[in-house]
Amino acid sequence: MRALRLLHLVANRWWTGNAEPAVDLARALQARGHAVWFACVPGDALEEHARAAGLTVVPGLALERTARPWRLLGEVAAVRRVLRERRIDLVHAHQTHDHWIAALARGTQPARLVRSVHHRRAVHRDPGSAWLFGRTDAVIAVSDGIRARLRAVGVLEERLRLVPGAVDAARFPPELDGAAVRAELGLGDAPVVGCVARLVPGRGHDVLLHAVARLRARLPAVRLVLVGRGEHRPALETLVGALDLASTVVFAGYRGPDLPAMLAALDCVVLLGAGSEESCRAVLEAMAARRPVVAAPVGAVPETVVDGETGILVAPEADAVARAVEAVLRDPARARRLGEAGRRRVETLFTPVRRAERVEAVYARVLGIDATAG
Repeated sequence: MRALRLLHLVANRWWTGNAEPAVDLARALQARGHAVWFACVPGDALEEHARAAGLTVVPGLALERTARPWRLLGEVAAVRRVLRERRIDLVHAHQTHDHWIAALARGTQPARLVRSVHHRRAVHRDPGSAWLFGRTDAVIAVSDGIRARLRAVGVLEERLRLVPGAVDAARFPPELDGAAVRAELGLGDAPVVGCVARLVPGRGHDVLLHAVARLRARLPAVRLVLVGRGEHRPALETLVGALDLASTVVFAGYRGPDLPAMLAALDCVVLLGAGSEESCRAVLEAMAARRPVVAAPVGAVPETVVDGETGILVAPEADAVARAVEAVLRDPARARRLGEAGRRRVETLFTPVRRAERVEAVYARVLGIDATAG
């Protein structure tokens, strides 16, 4: 399609939730020939990652959440100026705060407005939300559950589109060896279960710890690696002690560049709770790394994992999780088949290029242009 002038707004400062998907999408669109400007809360991790990705970060936009009306009016005026001066065709909002700013900034500007909804808790039934979504040309849901929630609160069907998450499978090459990570963490040749998720309430870490406590009675050598950081770690460490799992559980902390090697060190990846971004990127990354996945049907997981083919869907209950993980660990051939099938599914359906094409189709529809025209 013809090159567009795009502005992506993300009222976020951290490298969490919708931050990485927004940067990855903007970078993929830029690689496809579009002019992309990116705005976020300045001076922190998200801005650093956006610049490292080669994106042009718009100066002078704070996007900070504030109750001070003069600050909000200043942000609206600043976005309106960007739309006018850079002749933006379309502004793409990723959070409710920047969605409001974009909707108010448009005024009589010709730029169209698209919103990505990354978590269903961002969808409300109230007059303000009805006005906001009514002023939006298209709404992208990253999971079918979000799309159903948007439909339930009255967003028009013709404005709704499902665009699932994506992961760069090339980041997880087949020859990658997890031996160095196993040595670092003292895992040896034990069967290793892993979970990559922020250590916050609601992510299912407590259920997983209880499952591993049951599993250890049948597989005494099993180890569990918890990858991530967060305020819930002290409570989880207390639970580890109460379950007598100190010699079984490893807190590996946050892993960035070496995440592919970390996943290569695992025999099975478990995810039991969706975070603040419902595409459940951790599951996509595990599948790209050819790891068998045991996951609860949360977020986009039911659309991502094919039960029995690329992983195992399971109720987030300790006994059920323990049985599913044991079945994977006791059958390495099946685990290999699940992992390989997961990789093929990612390469077919969940690539950055495929996501960018889907988003381009949304843009083309709201702009009334031919998506195939060069």
